Amino acid sequence: MVGTDVAEDTRRPGRLAELYERHAPAATRLAYLLSGDHDQAEDLVHDAFVRVAGRLRHLRFPDAFDSYLRRTIVNLHTSRLRRLRREREYMERERHTRPEESFPPDVGLREELWRALQTLPGRQRAAVVLRYYEDLSERQTAEVLGCSIAAVKSAVARAMRALREGIRGEDA
Repeated sequence: MVGTDVAEDTRRPGRLAELYERHAPAATRLAYLLSGDHDQAEDLVHDAFVRVAGRLRHLRFPDAFDSYLRRTIVNLHTSRLRRLRREREYMERERHTRPEESFPPDVGLREELWRALQTLPGRQRAAVVLRYYEDLSERQTAEVLGCSIAAVKSAVARAMRALREGIRGEDA
């Protein structure tokens, strides 16, 4: 077959399936030898086949489909190894930055905060919820509430003072 015929022949129904059937067994063996895992090997072959078949018309030598497929499998496997190495390095760094102890959430405190939040006037409650629960900036909170940034700052400050006093007052 002439090189351009392979690319043009992929338009024929079933041609891609034929290419896959012909090249998948050898490609899967290669991918398994690289990865050591059958599921990963199948994923590598599928991903590589999709990439190469999608560019078949643009390949310099379409008759060398198996060579392109092998090279793509190796490249995908290498990229996967790099990604895993970066993930392990990140996890190792994060392991050293996390606090040693983590405490389960205090349900009683949560309920106490919820009750105190319900005592706030609506605008103050909305400002606190938007700023701290929804994690909006002061500007975004002001836009949602239809007021100035200064008004948001004031509402949040008054609400936080009232929450502190309300929680301390319950303990006294």
